[in-house]
Amino acid sequence: MSEAAKPQRPQFRNIHLTQIAGYRMPLAAIVSIMHRISGLFLFLMLPFILYLLDSSLLSEGTFDYLKGFTSGWFVKLVILALSWAYLHHFCAGIRHLIMDNHIGLDKDSARKSSATVLVISIALMVLVALKLFGAF
Repeated sequence: MSEAAKPQRPQFRNIHLTQIAGYRMPLAAIVSIMHRISGLFLFLMLPFILYLLDSSLLSEGTFDYLKGFTSGWFVKLVILALSWAYLHHFCAGIRHLIMDNHIGLDKDSARKSSATVLVISIALMVLVALKLFGAF
């Protein structure tokens, strides 16, 4: 086959900032990015969480105050966001550990494992939300 008759192969280059909105990432990439975001969120909130834990252990009065503080709906949403971040980061971390052992690296397995991570972490978050908002 001559050089002129060969079909043109697609060229992949870095996308421009204006093209980001139209770029469609695979589910595995979205789960991986969410894993990083949830880890960053947990890391940034860790001093605040440790401060609240330390304060709650000081005395029974401080514990009762913080218990009342966490009864507000906005604080419950923050707790739910922290719970989701932990649950997603944990589930995606297990996925990454499995992938580090060269298991599930092909495209189909990566899509299935990322969908599994999303389903499990969202289901666990729903259970936490039901418990947090008093369904049981």
